[in-house]
Amino acid sequence: MMIHRFIKASLPVLGVITWVVTFSFAQSSKQLDADICIYGATPAGVTAALAAVEEGHKVIVVEPSRWAGGILGAGLKPMQDCPNFEAVGGITRTLLLSLGMENRFENYTEKDVRQAMRTYMSPKVIQEDFKQLLADHKVTVVYEHRVAEVEKHSGKIERIWLDFAPPDATGCPIPLPQAKRSLAVNAKQFIDASYEGDLMAATGVSYRTGRESVAEFSESLAGVRPPAHIIPIDPYRIKGDKNSGLLPWVDADHKKEIGSADRYTQAYNYRFYITEEPKYRTDIVPPADYKPEQYELLGRYVEYVKANKPKDSVLIYLGNIFPGWRNVQDYNYHRNSVFTIAPLGISQLYADGDYATKSEIWKLHQDYLRGIYTFLTTDPRVPEEFRTKTANIGFDKRHFLGSDGWPHQLYVRVTRRMTGEYTVSQSDVYNKQEVVDPVGLAQYGIDTYPSRRYALDRNGETVVAVEGDMFIGGHAGPTKVPYQIPYRAIIPKRSECTNLLVPVCFSATHVGYASGRMEPVFMILGESAGVAASHALKTGVAVQDINRDEYKNALLERGQRLRWPVD
Repeated sequence: MMIHRFIKASLPVLGVITWVVTFSFAQSSKQLDADICIYGATPAGVTAALAAVEEGHKVIVVEPSRWAGGILGAGLKPMQDCPNFEAVGGITRTLLLSLGMENRFENYTEKDVRQAMRTYMSPKVIQEDFKQLLADHKVTVVYEHRVAEVEKHSGKIERIWLDFAPPDATGCPIPLPQAKRSLAVNAKQFIDASYEGDLMAATGVSYRTGRESVAEFSESLAGVRPPAHIIPIDPYRIKGDKNSGLLPWVDADHKKEIGSADRYTQAYNYRFYITEEPKYRTDIVPPADYKPEQYELLGRYVEYVKANKPKDSVLIYLGNIFPGWRNVQDYNYHRNSVFTIAPLGISQLYADGDYATKSEIWKLHQDYLRGIYTFLTTDPRVPEEFRTKTANIGFDKRHFLGSDGWPHQLYVRVTRRMTGEYTVSQSDVYNKQEVVDPVGLAQYGIDTYPSRRYALDRNGETVVAVEGDMFIGGHAGPTKVPYQIPYRAIIPKRSECTNLLVPVCFSATHVGYASGRMEPVFMILGESAGVAASHALKTGVAVQDINRDEYKNALLERGQRLRWPVD
């Protein structure tokens, strides 16, 4: 499958077998039994597991990669997207004050943690902390397996079949498994805590991708957005010749009106560390099929910057492209650059893609990052000073072990969103909805990175623009007040499944999810999902039928904060 018009990802199938349980993947008849099976050792998967174990249940966690902690073990910091620590309760409150710290048993303050984020905190330690938490709670973790089939009876999942599919040497998922149906997990309750919602989808639960229209949920910020970062760059392969076709990394405009629904979703990227120290540096090498013309748009943007920006700011503008925005030690997408470390126009293919598609797009992100690095260090249009400086930069391998310096997790900001019993929307983010069944609080801006870069006809001229970039309300959110996530948003419709909870790909619109998609929120919802699974298991009822008063009291006893202001 060709994802983009000029890059075909290479797909190595190297891997290191990492086991917590002791059996061989070749034993295709192997089955494991648990009370609760959690798919995904993301932060939400870990908090769900800890809660379920503390409720007295046998838990198995299945993780497709070799690592625990998701994006928090791959560059993002636990407290980073937490603007209001007082809205955080339960296990998450404890973990935000301990993950990645020098001594996770010491009583740190929020100020201590925020200082550590800016100084010594490493994703390597955060990832190790997550693994240690699972070990301390005697949780069985099966790595390098991904869901292949789901067996259901009378609306309940009875068993899931897993393929053995270890990531390649850089942490990238492989397109085809090394062994099909190598393991089955039998459980009474299931939690999909993955970023992709693959278990949810395989179960037959309804979900949505892309962007809804303004009309569908009465959301003023929904759908296609106005163009941004408009740059007068000719987008055609031969300047001025429309018949020559568009440059790579420029899409044709679908010409849908602002507010219309479409399939696009916001961009992904890596959150990586760099260094100039040779003993710690991993070289960033060109993609196998690197061709400078693949990055001609970048070359024209460099020319635009040199011709139109103050001379003393040119290197700053180029640094916004690569390495990007230095966040808290790691580097992230720079919002104010038309060309960045995030490839646009492909994340929507990942969102509902099969494993081969996901693997190809993940690998494409690696090749894209390597490609722009190569271009910026070799193309004569780039100032020599910047080329030389950038050529001395490589990935800092101290932070990501076993993946050649690459972060273990691509920052997959949004994929599928369940269509549950309640859909979190813009009205919720703006505190306009009454919630009777809260399971946690969320607070953040409506934050979406651009979805596409396209050729825009404007005043008789064709220029380049991006679209979809929003950060409404900043970190504290549009109302500066936390809002509630209801229980109904983490459970499927009764007609689709009665023993599954979904705390990460929870039920939300594009706009609602853009605010709620932060790791502290996922962790809160993960714990609440673990408690709900326990209640359904103990009382023998569907997750839709648990006693809501008893459930609420159980959450409060665990310290979850369900209303604002906190009592």
